[in-house]
Amino acid sequence: MLTYDVSLTRVDTHAGVARCKDARLPVDSDPEGRSDAFNPAELLLAALGACMLKNIERVAPMLKFALRGAHIALHGERQDVPPRMQRITYLVLVDTDESDQRLELLHRNLQQFGTVYNTLAAATTIEGRVERGTLPKRAELDR
Repeated sequence: MLTYDVSLTRVDTHAGVARCKDARLPVDSDPEGRSDAFNPAELLLAALGACMLKNIERVAPMLKFALRGAHIALHGERQDVPPRMQRITYLVLVDTDESDQRLELLHRNLQQFGTVYNTLAAATTIEGRVERGTLPKRAELDR
């Protein structure tokens, strides 16, 4: 069984820092919000996206799936009472020459073998698609 350890420390009334291994990630703990750090709901979406991206890297060699790159966009809808992520949608753009059937095979693998994906799917609605497409330019990603 794999295990994971992450710790978080309050920095001040506006921020915290998450740590694992040699990595540090500032987190938004300000009730008013911050634009320079992920809030908890955004961290949840980022975890799902990272899970999908990691699975692309894991399954592509096994499927002999050729790709030049991938981009994942996620959207979450939060319910207020009780507070919970009610719905998550995603779009995975893959820069590839693979067939539509092979894109669907990649998609099924992302859905079936993702730890975070399966955990969240048991608790909320997750819907999305994998499409062949041109990836955003780096300048667009830095905005």
